[in-house]
Amino acid sequence: MRRFFLLGAFISGLLFTSCSSHKHLTQSQTARLSQQLGFKITKKDNLRLYTEAAAWIGTPYRYGGTTKKGVDCSGLVYQIYKQVYRKPLERSAARMAEKNCRRTTKGNLKAGDLVFFNTSKNKRGINHVGIFLKSGHFLHASTSRGVIVSHLQEDYYRKAWKYGGKVK
Repeated sequence: MRRFFLLGAFISGLLFTSCSSHKHLTQSQTARLSQQLGFKITKKDNLRLYTEAAAWIGTPYRYGGTTKKGVDCSGLVYQIYKQVYRKPLERSAARMAEKNCRRTTKGNLKAGDLVFFNTSKNKRGINHVGIFLKSGHFLHASTSRGVIVSHLQEDYYRKAWKYGGKVK
């Protein structure tokens, strides 16, 4: 009987210790992620997505790239979806919009949804994609600045906006 009591006390101690250290780690992680991504993150947010997104910040742009040595917009989205959600997506922004998503509005976007733009002069079709994060912020690969977080209300992206997409 005494053995079971000691074993129970030991297991309870481990659980209590791991829970408190996990909370501390999570608070530290959210503070770091908030600083890296530029908006407030809480323990209730999608920390897996935000951790992966932060790991790509600063990666240089490379057309056709899919690695942290260089990535384009659809390569970034493809890799993050593979890592975070274990879902393979099409490899181009237009094909992602057509094959992988159902349309949604800006007001219905949730963390992990895709955001589609047309940044060309002819304003037809989709040629740019990013991942919606939170509060209007989205992650994408900019041709001039590499992987960055931008806001949907920035004039450039507001004008280029096409629609949001919920991955099927």
